[in-house]
Amino acid sequence: MRFTTIVVMAACLVLSTRATGSLQAQSPRPDADLDSLIAKHMTDANIMGIGAAVIADRRVVWTKGYGFADYGRSRPFTPDTVMYVASITKSFTGVAMMRAVREGRLSLDADINKYLPFRVVNPHRPDALITLRHLATHTSGIKDRWDVFRAGYHYGGEPAVPLGDFLANYFTADGVHYSRDNFLDARPGALREYSNIGAALAGFIVERAFGEPLRTYARRHIFAPLQMGNTAWRLSDVAPGTDSTLFVSQNGLAIPIPPYELTDYPSSGIRTSVSDLSKFFIALLNGGEYQGARILDAEMTAEMTRFQFSDANRPENFPASEGNSGLFWRTKFNGTRVGHGGNDPGVSAEMQADLAGQTGIILFMNTSVAGADQRSMLEILRALWVYAESLQVSRR
Repeated sequence: MRFTTIVVMAACLVLSTRATGSLQAQSPRPDADLDSLIAKHMTDANIMGIGAAVIADRRVVWTKGYGFADYGRSRPFTPDTVMYVASITKSFTGVAMMRAVREGRLSLDADINKYLPFRVVNPHRPDALITLRHLATHTSGIKDRWDVFRAGYHYGGEPAVPLGDFLANYFTADGVHYSRDNFLDARPGALREYSNIGAALAGFIVERAFGEPLRTYARRHIFAPLQMGNTAWRLSDVAPGTDSTLFVSQNGLAIPIPPYELTDYPSSGIRTSVSDLSKFFIALLNGGEYQGARILDAEMTAEMTRFQFSDANRPENFPASEGNSGLFWRTKFNGTRVGHGGNDPGVSAEMQADLAGQTGIILFMNTSVAGADQRSMLEILRALWVYAESLQVSRR
């Protein structure tokens, strides 16, 4: 997830939102208590719009939208509404990375400098090699330095600085953003430090391996096979009128914010819908395949979703009680669920499954919440999970 602080100055919106929308699917119908609970928490936390799906036996068995996708409350938020999903993007980058590994273009355990036009060296551990596996498990020792990182948000347009130039300026000694503070004082693998810039570096390596941007590679090899027609890596590729405005819950209001793009887009850039993301998520839970469409072979999918940490190589600051990590894939809720989440200004999104990959949920909120309002999101997640488990039991 991305953890950011934002001060938003915008026109005020009505104090509360209503949870409305039509059932998009299907059978069995959820208990009315679920709708009531979601409506209550949307009002309590000033959440403008929500989309959700429930997965049982690796199939979507229920999906629905609530509230609205725009400031004027003229467009209902539905499972087909397109929304920026922040760090869930990393799992898409992970699939592209594993495809490059399968094709022999990359190795998970080689020195990343083998693939770069500039050198990345931790000044605290200059002889230690950083690998793609380190980047994908957030154990590379690369840090997100906030005074540099926050400049990567571009409201109203695409970034002016190419990804490669940004990374070179961050990692090379003569770069304008270089600092020893860009790295932990630890060998790679020793500590887990969530790093969006590290993930962006992995995405840049993947782009160089394939010789094209992730936005075009993913369109052909991930989005098209899964028929993810409402998914794109850049806002300019999203069909007009399909995407949701983003909001920040603040002082009892849902405040709209401008759309934005990010310099570190391999870390956080995907726009998608609940319906589309469900296909991608099920594919990862099902060995890389969804309804006959394969985006990754079974061996590479297993490696991506395999728990990478053992007693012999566990980061010192990530005990077993906190869970484990795949490659741009991790456990949630103290190791009881797997998947990925995304948080950014105006965004809270989750895709979570049980460890067997049979039961899962997807939740989109087009409103970011903080403080006590975060409890509302957790309660909605809990209610969706209870409902998903009840469906799984009923289908046995």
